[in-house]
Amino acid sequence: MKSVITPARAGAFVLFVSAASLLAQFINLTPIWTGYGRDPQHSALSAVAAQPLNRIKWKTPVDENIITGEVGAHYGSITITPSNLVMVPVRLYGTNTFAMRAIDGRTASGTNPTPVFTLTSDYVLPNSPDWIPSFSGVLTIRNRFYYPGAGGTVYYVDNPDGHSGNSPTGQISFLGNSTYTGNKSTYDSCLKVASPITADRSGNIFFAYRAECSLPGGLTSGIARISYSGAGSYVTASTASAGNSSVVALNSGPALSNDQKTLYFVTSNGGFNSNGYLVSVNATSMAPIAKVFLKDPQTGGGASLYDDGSASPMVGPDGDVYYGVVEQYCCDQRNDRGWMLHYSADLSTTKIPGGFGWDDTASVVPATAVPGYTGTSKYLLLMKYNNYADFTYGDGTNKVAVVDPNASQADPYSPSVQTMKEVITILGVTPDTNFTGTKPNAVKEWCINSAAIDPISKAGMVNSEDGVLYWWDFTTNSFTQRIRLTAGVAESYTPTVIGPDGTVYAINDQVLFAVGR
Repeated sequence: MKSVITPARAGAFVLFVSAASLLAQFINLTPIWTGYGRDPQHSALSAVAAQPLNRIKWKTPVDENIITGEVGAHYGSITITPSNLVMVPVRLYGTNTFAMRAIDGRTASGTNPTPVFTLTSDYVLPNSPDWIPSFSGVLTIRNRFYYPGAGGTVYYVDNPDGHSGNSPTGQISFLGNSTYTGNKSTYDSCLKVASPITADRSGNIFFAYRAECSLPGGLTSGIARISYSGAGSYVTASTASAGNSSVVALNSGPALSNDQKTLYFVTSNGGFNSNGYLVSVNATSMAPIAKVFLKDPQTGGGASLYDDGSASPMVGPDGDVYYGVVEQYCCDQRNDRGWMLHYSADLSTTKIPGGFGWDDTASVVPATAVPGYTGTSKYLLLMKYNNYADFTYGDGTNKVAVVDPNASQADPYSPSVQTMKEVITILGVTPDTNFTGTKPNAVKEWCINSAAIDPISKAGMVNSEDGVLYWWDFTTNSFTQRIRLTAGVAESYTPTVIGPDGTVYAINDQVLFAVGR
């Protein structure tokens, strides 16, 4: 996706019971891909090995509205139940109406496989400068699936694998259902679910909401919590940031600490060029704990947050927190690459930043999955590493990178700043003919906001704007498998997913592809 600056279900749960398992320290014992980034830390770290990228098993649209040219939409992550029921978020034809289509991943084939059921939502999109915000759901460990509704509510389905009919089990407002129904039209107009939903190990859920007009009681934007019993609470962005922010970052899913006692999210003032804070609150009481101003490591000024982004906080296995931002002065010599900011769990210590951050959620790569790595870190990070040719100093040498969060090097574009050390990088494959005459080394960019990691095969699944899904082998640092999904299109950044049977899922040109053997 070109720079934001142009407005423009195998078995039940997988448990690792061997204490000797190299993966035990990394993989949380939760249902298979629960939602954005797989787990409440957004690690995107699969618990099963990916199938080889031999063929497209089936495909289905995630948007029935044909967008020509650049696809300016953030499509939400699928969720997959332990029985391989794939919950697909879809924007329906002709309107900004959304639905969840449940497709049986065991039997699906061809194009547009018949859903087991379809859940149509009255969800209303939050305002966004340009790109269509994401719509997605989450599966909890109590086998309840939640997805967004109107007025800041969520709908839910209990036991989705056994669900029949096209109606949800229920609907919940974090303000209380009686409060919501007492002023339904106002809430439906002005109160919007504004992020992916995150679920903890007790079945409680969290999501950002935005208040887009005057609401009863003076309610302002913030983060909502709904317990499994249906009790709601919230903390406003202003309270969490000690009065420094008015809204929560759009499309940015809250993340939980590894002990699930702390919730992290990002506040801002909205729009195209806002400063903001990474904040933490108690995940039970929602009481504020800490905050840190998101700074550009080069200038020391406020990093830029854009409502057209979809970066979410990611919590590493050691508790460190990562969040991707844009540089303070967009499009300077960093070419809109931004930074992957890095903090201690208590947010008191700013650590080595990564050299790319725009619209990217870092994925966790166990150090053992990169055999050539000789450092001391227990885990590494995979990030996209584009260098946009659109800008004066960008040369279009778009890469993906595995970096060491605890080792540093001089940043190639801002040498005065020490950034995370590159462990392996790999250049995109397809030349970008838009720049043949001026920037001959330019290649198509990586359309990634969360890349799925297969630590068993020692590989990452990376999606490109050239229409190809690549298997990046960390052992050889090469693309050892690839499959063409589409002819290629410029599009907003999308997540890749690995299902419970190892099927790999990727979105390209408004279509979800299921790929495997």
